[in-house]
Amino acid sequence: MQSFTLIDIRDRCDEVFNQAAAEPILLTQESQPSYVLLSIYDYRQLIDRLESLEDRALGKLAELARNQSQMVGAEPFTAELTRLVALGNGNL
Repeated sequence: MQSFTLIDIRDRCDEVFNQAAAEPILLTQESQPSYVLLSIYDYRQLIDRLESLEDRALGKLAELARNQSQMVGAEPFTAELTRLVALGNGNL
């Protein structure tokens, strides 16, 4: 990851944004990492991956809850947990 100071951003704006189109850019202030600049494509990929991982984690939790449930006669509850498991596994 390439690094630029915030002063570089002001003085070399075109270069910094062109580089950000290729890879995330670390921005520093007083020699300390402060921000990351990335393209909208990379940002959307990151968000999509995060949402996918969250869905999988929720699905695993629902599956665990369903498997550990000892409730008798709770078919609607079990059906909903089964639906959430399928959603978390990308089956819906």
